[in-house]
Amino acid sequence: MALPDRHDDAMEPPPPASTSESTGGSTSGSAREVALVFLRLGTIAFGGPAAHTAMMREELVRRRAWVSDRRFADLMGATNLIPGPNSTELAIHLGHERAGWRGLLLAGLAFILPAALMVTGLAWAYVEHGDTPAIEGILYGVVPVVVAIIAWALFGLGRTVLDSPWLVVLAVLALTAYLLGVNELVVLFGGAAIAALARGIDSLSGTDRHHLLGWPLLAGAPVFADPTGNQLAQLFWTMLKIGAVLYGGGYVILAFLEGDFVDRLGWVTREQVLDAVSMGQVTPGPVFTTATFLGYVVAGFPGAFLATVAIFLPSFVFVSLLTRLTDWLRSRSLTSALLDGVNATALALMAGVSLQLGRSGLVDLTTIGLAAATLVLLWRTKLNSAWFIGGGALVGVLAGVT
Repeated sequence: MALPDRHDDAMEPPPPASTSESTGGSTSGSAREVALVFLRLGTIAFGGPAAHTAMMREELVRRRAWVSDRRFADLMGATNLIPGPNSTELAIHLGHERAGWRGLLLAGLAFILPAALMVTGLAWAYVEHGDTPAIEGILYGVVPVVVAIIAWALFGLGRTVLDSPWLVVLAVLALTAYLLGVNELVVLFGGAAIAALARGIDSLSGTDRHHLLGWPLLAGAPVFADPTGNQLAQLFWTMLKIGAVLYGGGYVILAFLEGDFVDRLGWVTREQVLDAVSMGQVTPGPVFTTATFLGYVVAGFPGAFLATVAIFLPSFVFVSLLTRLTDWLRSRSLTSALLDGVNATALALMAGVSLQLGRSGLVDLTTIGLAAATLVLLWRTKLNSAWFIGGGALVGVLAGVT
C-alpha cells in the first residue's frame, strides 16, 4: 500500500502547545495514568524492541500527544547510547517525561511486570512438565500486525528525524550496512561518529562518550566462588553485571548467559539457555525476561524474582542519569549533531529489523492482508494498538483451528 507523502493533519495531529520540544513536555500526567498505559503496553507488546518502540510512538505521540515526535526520537536515540534493554529504557524515560520520578519507576515496573509473570508461568510449566504451551498460532496473526505498526512508526518518525538530505543518506547507508551483516553497535556508533565529524567534532573520543554516560558503573560486580553456598546471591550479582554492561539487546544476551551460566557456573545447559531466550522472544514485553525464565530454572520462584530485579535494575539507574543529559545533548550544536546521527541510524536499524520480521511473518495472503488492513486502520483511525494485536491474535488462533 502506498502511503501518502504529504503531511495530513488527520493522520498526524500536532502535539499540543504544552508539549515542549526542548524539555519533552508536560509532567502533569498522573502516575496512575502512566502505570495503566505501560501495563497495557507490556501485555500486548509482541515483536521485540523495534515493535515496542513503534507501539509506544503510536500510543504516546500520535494518540495521547504526551511528547512530540522530535522528543520521542531524541529519547529513543539517547537510550541507544547506554547498556540494557532499549525499549524498557524508553518506557522508563517516557514515564519520567509524563509524571516525574514516580512515572519513571511505575512505567518501567508496569512494562516489565506482565512479561515477567508470563515467563515465570512458562518456566514453571517447563520445569514441571518439560515443555511449554505452544503459541505459534497467536504469533502467526500478531507478527503481521506488528510489522505494520513498525512501518507506520517509521513513516511518522522518518519525517521528523530525516529532516535533511544528508541524514537520509546516512540512514540508507546504515540500513545497507545492517542488512549486509555489520554489527548493530558498529552501525549505531558509526552513524553518531559520522554526524559528529560532519559538525567538526572529530576530537570527541569513544572513551569520553563512555565516561559521560557512565556505562562501566557495575562492571566490577563481585563474583562468589561457591555456587552452592551463595547461589541466590551469585545469581543476583551475575544478572546485575549483565544488565549493567550489555549492549545489543535480546540477541546478544545469549552469549552473556552462555558464558556465565553454562561455561563459568555450570548451572544450566546450552539447550536450557536457548529455551530461555526463546521464551523471552515469543512473549510480549522486554526480551530481557529471558533472565526471569533462567532464574526460575536455577532457583525456582526466588530465583525468577531476583534475576528479574537484577537484570533490569541498571536500566532504572542509567535512565535516571540520562534524564539530565538528553536536554544537554540537544541544546548544544556539536552534541546535537551526534544525537541526530544516532537518531537516523537507530531508525535505520528499526527498519532493518522490520524487514527481517516481515520476511518471516508475511508468508501468505492472510498475513499480507492483515498487515495491509492494519496500515489502513492506522492511517484512518486512532484506535488503540491493543485492538490490532487482539484482532491479529484471534485471526492466528482461528487459522490454527481450521
